[in-house]
Amino acid sequence: MRAIVNIYLKDGVLDPQGKAVHHALDSLGFSGVQSVRVGKQIVIELKAADRESAMRELEEMSEALLANTVIEDYNIEIEE
Repeated sequence: MRAIVNIYLKDGVLDPQGKAVHHALDSLGFSGVQSVRVGKQIVIELKAADRESAMRELEEMSEALLANTVIEDYNIEIEE
């Protein structure tokens, strides 16, 4: 199975990288952009018995290492 974990800052957490990208886009003439949030994506190839056990394992990985759950949220997509 292939899993994609998208990690992004929680609402209300300052995103200086997003602000820099927004400013750069604005200076390039993309004036319609209202806000930018920058996150990260992790792609994992995983062996699992079924989708449910894969999801449990991926959630454990995300909580333990991949995301800083104090300031970040995440979502998981599984491709079979």
